[in-house]
Amino acid sequence: MTNNGQKGVALITGGSAGIGAVYADRLAKRGYDLILVARNQARLDALAERLRGETGRSVETIAASLGDRNDLARVEARLCEETRLTLLVNNAGVGAVTPLLQSDVDKMEQMITLNVTALTRLTYAAAPGFVARGSGAIINIASVVAIAPESLNGVYGATKAFVLALSLSLQHELAAKGLRVQAVLPGATATEFWEIAGLPHQNLPEGMVMTAEDMVDAALAGFDQGELVTIPALLDIAEWDAFEAARRAMSPKLSRTTPADRYRLAEAHAG
Repeated sequence: MTNNGQKGVALITGGSAGIGAVYADRLAKRGYDLILVARNQARLDALAERLRGETGRSVETIAASLGDRNDLARVEARLCEETRLTLLVNNAGVGAVTPLLQSDVDKMEQMITLNVTALTRLTYAAAPGFVARGSGAIINIASVVAIAPESLNGVYGATKAFVLALSLSLQHELAAKGLRVQAVLPGATATEFWEIAGLPHQNLPEGMVMTAEDMVDAALAGFDQGELVTIPALLDIAEWDAFEAARRAMSPKLSRTTPADRYRLAEAHAG
């Protein structure tokens, strides 16, 4: 365990349970002081007390619902004022498993508010300080549905595709200014996320659910290796590399003055 106080401060959203709580444990043991954000004050207090005792790190808690604009503003302000901040873990989020037309649109909007709007505002709050100090990192917890939107609810997949796209763009724009970005794309993970979404993970096919501990440990290993995108369950990284290479190779070909020939059939018929 590193306990030299040189790691700075990590702020973790959704930091009282599941993936967020494991990140809190692992980062405290790496020597980070913590700011944990979640809705449940009792859970936050219990985790903070344990981590202080086990690691000697400073652990601050903020009870906040990031779907509430006033609560979100408090966390944004804390990010802006913390000069020792070196890491933001955007972990808070909610999911859905119901088909689009069977989903409550108000709940879909709430999901967008948390998964997209809150994450974006917190990123905007942290990134300028990182750039000004010439260093800092943002870990965004996305999902494999970012690249496999057919798997679950489409709005959920779209929110995670946003997280992936934002992460890629941030790295492209700000890496030279000292900002590191990692997008983590977990598959099914054994947390209460699934129960809240309406499908307890115990009901998922055997062999596809990873523990939160294994997921976070894999994600941090990817972070240590400098990965921009980490997919903990993907056995052969060459598959992601090929996917990403194909996307990048296609990118310069997506904007031209004339349509592709296959779309000029109407002109041929008219002639």
